[in-house]
Amino acid sequence: YLRPNEAASSPRHPPCSRPTLSRSTRAQIMPKPIALVAALVAALVAALVAALVPRRAHGFYLPGVAPQDYERDDLVYIKVNKLTSTVTQLPYEYYSLPYCKPDKVKHAAENLGEVLRGDRIENSLYSLEMRFDDQCKVQCKEIMTEEDAKLWKSRIEDEYRVMMILDNLPVGITRYIEDEKGVRKKYERGFPVGFVSENGQAYVNNHIRFTILYHKDPETDLSRIVGFECEPFSVKHTYRTWNPDKPLLQTCDPREKIYVSDSQPPQPVGKGEEIIFTYDTLFKESEIRWASRWDTYLLMADDEIHWFSIINSMMIVLFLSVMTALIMLRTLHRDITVYNQLETAEETQEESGWKLIHGDVFRVPFAYDWLSVFAGTGVQLICMTMVTMFFAVLGFLSPANRGGLMTAMVMLYVIMSFTNGYVSAFLFRMFKGQAWKMNAMKAAFMYPGVFFCVGSVLNVFIWGQKSSGAIPFGTFFVLMFLWFGISVPLTFMGSYMGFKREPLEEPVRTNKIPRQIPPQPWYMNDIVAILVGGILPFGAVFIELFFILTSIWLQQFYYIFGFLALVMIILVITCAEITIVMCYFQICSEDYRWWWRSFLTSGASAFYMFAYGVVYYKTRLVVTHKVTTMIYFGYMTILSFGYFILTGTVGFLSCLAFIRAIYGSVKID
Repeated sequence: YLRPNEAASSPRHPPCSRPTLSRSTRAQIMPKPIALVAALVAALVAALVAALVPRRAHGFYLPGVAPQDYERDDLVYIKVNKLTSTVTQLPYEYYSLPYCKPDKVKHAAENLGEVLRGDRIENSLYSLEMRFDDQCKVQCKEIMTEEDAKLWKSRIEDEYRVMMILDNLPVGITRYIEDEKGVRKKYERGFPVGFVSENGQAYVNNHIRFTILYHKDPETDLSRIVGFECEPFSVKHTYRTWNPDKPLLQTCDPREKIYVSDSQPPQPVGKGEEIIFTYDTLFKESEIRWASRWDTYLLMADDEIHWFSIINSMMIVLFLSVMTALIMLRTLHRDITVYNQLETAEETQEESGWKLIHGDVFRVPFAYDWLSVFAGTGVQLICMTMVTMFFAVLGFLSPANRGGLMTAMVMLYVIMSFTNGYVSAFLFRMFKGQAWKMNAMKAAFMYPGVFFCVGSVLNVFIWGQKSSGAIPFGTFFVLMFLWFGISVPLTFMGSYMGFKREPLEEPVRTNKIPRQIPPQPWYMNDIVAILVGGILPFGAVFIELFFILTSIWLQQFYYIFGFLALVMIILVITCAEITIVMCYFQICSEDYRWWWRSFLTSGASAFYMFAYGVVYYKTRLVVTHKVTTMIYFGYMTILSFGYFILTGTVGFLSCLAFIRAIYGSVKID
């Protein structure tokens, strides 16, 4: 669902010779940083202006589902989905509670994303006739057993909510919010299974009043459903005599104009209690058009916070851009000029700085095979994220397309395995590695292997709770096929092509004997520099991270992909610039071990992300089950590890380009 405000070499040289830079070479090299920084600032300003300046635009709905037209008195069925709770984070099937069942329960076809989310869409006894109000419809009568009573009470105390679907719209309780824009209507997804009184007695919501909003075409008299609201009640129904074919209730009888209300005694939970399930259906004509029917579900009441996040992130980027420009335009220019003016060997020996380590700066790092694997996996994650976000911004992955976002992420990750193999093998060849098949194996199994191990352990515990969130065996087989049948072969194919390509030629030769690294000040210590470098990338995204965590753990819709795409671009720029700045300070201290530090500098923001996840867990979630704690920190570990690889790769590749640029610009005698 697209909204208007979401639019937007040099040859090898002897190792011990002294670098010099000719005037013509300087003229060719120095404008490049100027153009880069100017283009960067211009792009940021253009994006900010495009986002803030009001303009006329028309939103449109891209294919997710096709509109369904209904004639008067057409029979429409409500589908039941699942029971969800923000307390336990364990979804259950609707019929895991003793609700009224049809004679044959039919499961609706579900995509991969729906299954992974725990959706289990089934038919129900809820039916309605289009544009025909009907009240006090009885479903069935049940007698609570002791086991049923315990189950009802457990689900109610854990604050479970019932999810239903009508014409691809989720059911919601109407809430009104008041702000500077006035009073606006918003939906809370689902309705509670029941409630607990002050004395600890649990009650079941056994009567549901559905309100269906429809938009009628005056020319054809056809209608489209544009809203699905509900109001739950707990009523202790009574009757004189029970007739299963035509039950007549004393607590709800339209003929006597007796309707369900909050003033009636509620339905308690207890052994031997008789519970009767009923519902009402009311139809209201609405001016809302079908293309805009999701607006109420996706109402964003705190868009100012998102704009604050964007502006805050842009200020960080502008600050880093200015610092990077000063380094590249003034400091580097001054260093090269001074170094070219040195005439005697004594002056050269007294000089210090980044230019003295040109014979060691491209020395192969420790564990270079794993560095290439991490970088290849990071490129895979970056490609997956960018392509997914592109389609999400266009509206193809809107909430109307249930499970579409997760399905797209899984499939794109598998397809992008080729880039993982290609980049990792290319870097492996650059590091003079030979065993490319083993490197390809590591690239194919590193991140998916971590995901598989953590996910399998969590899946066992979820399965032990009999939750629908456990991955079924059939879906598990599909995931294994996607991994071993498609992802692994694509990784090996990319590795073969990447290893066959000619490696990058180093701008300068590497000395055979490593240069001794002088003592470093405390602030250039590895741990200090890495932790400091990770603060700014995290500061650029932490506000948006709050909304993402809220959508994941508090069962809310997240659709503001325009904001997210802009934040992602800012994150990439921030990671690149902070790593270049920290790398420059490092090589100026004559420390040439920049390979892994460049990866860890920007990747350290994942440490702050996980720490923020701990704070979010303590302050926002109300968790009462140990399994829920395991699920939360298990998935946060996987997400933080993926974020570490992605941001670390951005910093490493940016630093590699920076090092090659500055040493490639120096002509050595």
